[in-house]
Amino acid sequence: MTAARSHDGPGPLRRAGRATGRALRAPFTGTARGIRKATHAHGAGESGLGKLIELHAVNGAGDVMITVALASTVFFSVPTDEARGRVALYLAITMAPFTLLAPVIGPLLDRLPHGRRAAMAGAMLARALLAITMSGAVATGGLELYPAALGVLVCSKAYGVVRSAVVPRLLPPRFSLVKANSRVTLAGLLATGVAAPIGAGLQTIGSPWPLYGACAIFVAGTFLAFTLPPKVDSAKGERRARLIVPHHEDTAPRSAPRRNGGSTRAGLRRGGDGQKPARERPPGLRSVGGSVLHGLQANAAHRALSGFLIFFLAFLLREHPLAGQSAAVSLGIVGVAAGVGNACGTAVGSWLRARGPEVIIATVLGLALSVAVLAAVFFSTVLVAALGAVAGFTQALSKLSLDAMIQRDVPEEVRTSAFARSETLLQMAWVVGGGIGIALPLNAVLGMSVAAGILALGAATSVRGLLGAARRGTPHPRVA
Repeated sequence: MTAARSHDGPGPLRRAGRATGRALRAPFTGTARGIRKATHAHGAGESGLGKLIELHAVNGAGDVMITVALASTVFFSVPTDEARGRVALYLAITMAPFTLLAPVIGPLLDRLPHGRRAAMAGAMLARALLAITMSGAVATGGLELYPAALGVLVCSKAYGVVRSAVVPRLLPPRFSLVKANSRVTLAGLLATGVAAPIGAGLQTIGSPWPLYGACAIFVAGTFLAFTLPPKVDSAKGERRARLIVPHHEDTAPRSAPRRNGGSTRAGLRRGGDGQKPARERPPGLRSVGGSVLHGLQANAAHRALSGFLIFFLAFLLREHPLAGQSAAVSLGIVGVAAGVGNACGTAVGSWLRARGPEVIIATVLGLALSVAVLAAVFFSTVLVAALGAVAGFTQALSKLSLDAMIQRDVPEEVRTSAFARSETLLQMAWVVGGGIGIALPLNAVLGMSVAAGILALGAATSVRGLLGAARRGTPHPRVA
């Protein structure tokens, strides 16, 4: 009878169990296959960009888990006046030291050209350990929470700097940098959108639980970082970049041919007396004119606006909700508007494919300034939501355009270093904007006027140079 059963195959109960198991697994396996297909499309799988996209999604999910835990402890769990004091303390203990540490991050990572995978894995693992450390203090809001939060902030920004530096090495054939960064950024945004409600659900179980989830996510990211291709750790042909305001004598004519990857000052020079060649100083951003630097100035204004709006509107809308709405709904409206705007800006940036990045940056800066002025003059629910959406849209599109200019104008041998320097400067601008937002009185018109002032300062320092550079054109071919 046993032999007969072996010929007949598994029984009906076993077959039903297997069918049920396949049906339950199908949504998850199908989703995983769909995600892998999307992230690895158009050669991204072969080049390694797909794995970086997945790693950045993991990074975004872990960061938002920690954000949920901190927001619940520092902001939502106490009255407004006490919450403002806690956030001010959080800024003082974490952001102020970060402004001193941020300029060191880029040069420090420049010294690790052969260990970028290890650097990203280390940033993930450090945040996993810090999340566990914070889980014991998050319920009480004790002072020990803040040094750990500073460590998380520094590790997160260090990961961002290395990630920006790695992207150029993983570009598939006929793939522009702006398109690659669009995919990476969209993956982070989507992962954040998925992880945020999960973190909120874990928060209902207990305040440490989002941090437990963050720890698990970052541990997975630690292993995923080492799956990136070995060429990520290659430093062949790279030099360091210095962000120096270009002098007139250092700016080559736009029609002049450039050598050595676009730098007129790179390479070896032989003296007229036949002596051994003397090495020039490493090429820096001074060798490409002012386009990149003006783009950095405009992006710094966008990033400062982002930091300002996050902190100022968080307190303003909690104390003075939008008309007919609760504080939570008001914050949700602005947050969703900013997220949708950011996603739309990223998608539009991929579609534009770096056509005229100087004009794009100048245009979106003018757009954000116009909406900020309207919000200051006619403060209302619609205009506050519109400012959040436009701020997210313009920041994303401006950053993608800046990336395109760095790819186009900065020599390949210093491009990795230039990404590290630019990302560090933009993070510092966010810190400054956040500090202004927490210090400002909770007056809606005053706040929107300050937001407009931040953008006006960025426009005054950058738009003329950007438009002038666009009129002169560039000897470098546009990236398709």
